[in-house]
Amino acid sequence: MSGLHIGVHIALVWICLSTIVEGAPVVPDADPAEVTDFYQLFNNPDAHLSLATAPTTLDYITEHGYPAERHYVTTEDGYIISLFRIPYSHNLQNEDQQRPIAFIQHGLFGSSDGWPCLGPDDALPFLLSDAGYDVWMGNARGNRYSRNHTSLSTKHPNFWRFSWHEIGYFDIAASIDYTLSTENGKGQTGIHYVGHSQGTTVLFALLSSRPEYNAKIKTAHMLAPVAFMDHMDDIMVNTLSPYLGLNNAYSRLFCSQEFLPHNDFVLALMYNICRTGSVVSNFCSSSNDNTTQEGRTNKTASNMLVGVMPAGVSTDQILHYMQEHQSGHFREFDYGTKRNLKYYGTETPADYPTEKITCEMHMWYSDNDEMAAVEDVIRLSVTIPNAIMHHMEDPLWDHGDFAMNWEVRYYINDPIIAIMNKHEAENPQ
Repeated sequence: MSGLHIGVHIALVWICLSTIVEGAPVVPDADPAEVTDFYQLFNNPDAHLSLATAPTTLDYITEHGYPAERHYVTTEDGYIISLFRIPYSHNLQNEDQQRPIAFIQHGLFGSSDGWPCLGPDDALPFLLSDAGYDVWMGNARGNRYSRNHTSLSTKHPNFWRFSWHEIGYFDIAASIDYTLSTENGKGQTGIHYVGHSQGTTVLFALLSSRPEYNAKIKTAHMLAPVAFMDHMDDIMVNTLSPYLGLNNAYSRLFCSQEFLPHNDFVLALMYNICRTGSVVSNFCSSSNDNTTQEGRTNKTASNMLVGVMPAGVSTDQILHYMQEHQSGHFREFDYGTKRNLKYYGTETPADYPTEKITCEMHMWYSDNDEMAAVEDVIRLSVTIPNAIMHHMEDPLWDHGDFAMNWEVRYYINDPIIAIMNKHEAENPQ
């Protein structure tokens, strides 16, 4: 399941559980045997998930013999984010050669863990490394690898006052600059970028807000692009957005905090909620169940991620998406009229000027994507001067398939690498 998809489903489950537990009437004279024991209901003894023993991106990489590094990058606004790197291929032994840079960014609720878990035969980081690239994997502020700040603790609410706008504007910008500042990056004009779901949104936000970064992108590959969202056909988003969309009591209460903290309790809770037979399992993604049953999804890789997702996000990231869904705009975070006047000087936030996105932008989209509707992707693409469309012919290809389909190498990864290679051949450093 994609990060954005799992995020909205988790949000609805959380709201429903809160309603069940906190809103259920108390019946003093009820027979104890008839009263639901919620602790027993969600205390599955088979769920023994622990962050202390959870593998890291370094583990996913090194277990296949590839070299791995972790780098810490400080953003302009003081967040300290982690980047993981496969500097060269142990199969090619090309560490002494200059290698073009490829940067990969995860979706909502995810982390860099999601990229290498498919293994060396299918995962994009390994394939890129063996194609001669210097591979970097980003981590957005607030997730399990990027929970530090130069002055703020994660316990302080100000730490969580960010949406995906700040992830793009600050985190992605800092990551690009950092990769180009390394010894291998010096002398290179730019990087190749791959993003999935929220990993596409943040680049759209960056390149339209800070158009000078277009010159630092050789090719960009947007897997399931998410910007405009008003045609999204997802029951969970349609259910949540009236409550968590534009300004109302629910959104004000929900904003600027950590959503489902990355800890053992949350991991066990989500395991039990979505297990077969759970009384609320219907709130989990039905499309994910279908793709697994039909043999479309790499179940081994999906199971590997159970112990490391959700990786941690701010509630403002979810709110920002809900605002997009309700407003029909692709624009900055809506704080409400009074605060908008303070932050932006206008009553409503401005739309992102996507016509300023001038780099070579490849848009990979499908008819069955419940989170990135074809109409919304096309609406965005016509505003981007150098958009190149890649329509998935498989009628069943959905949002999660871009990351976890058994044939993702054939349909996505190999074609992306071919485009990168062509660019490198035509534009030698």
